[in-house]
Amino acid sequence: MMDVNKQVTRYTDWYGDGATGESPTSQQWQNILGRPDDKPVTLINFFKLREVADYGDGESDLTGEEAFAKYAEVSIPTMERVGGRFLFVGPHQGSFLGNDEDWDLIAIGTYPDLNAFKELYADEEYRKVFHHRSAACADQKVIVCGE
Repeated sequence: MMDVNKQVTRYTDWYGDGATGESPTSQQWQNILGRPDDKPVTLINFFKLREVADYGDGESDLTGEEAFAKYAEVSIPTMERVGGRFLFVGPHQGSFLGNDEDWDLIAIGTYPDLNAFKELYADEEYRKVFHHRSAACADQKVIVCGE
């Protein structure tokens, strides 16, 4: 089994340092990868989509929604292949309690264990489409839950 620090280095090499909020920071990777391997992992994702996708080159003919769909075309079947599944995917409809937040989409995904989660993020095809998620999102927040 690979040391957690080596895993963190691998994932930050693949996804970036998280400085812009488009990927986890090293500390966030450390927190999730340091969890017990045999416990379920559930992620609550909040997405605010851009009107026009931003691929960093200043030019895009895709909306944020279209770019996110390109990401989902690969991410959903890959997640299912590694053993994960979505408990809920749908539009944000406001807050019931606490501060109001402005999100477009909420997705709650669960993995049977940490290894399934790591397998998704290590998957080469998933890594190839992750930039569509980054281009699509003006803002995102992911909360980790589990045992």
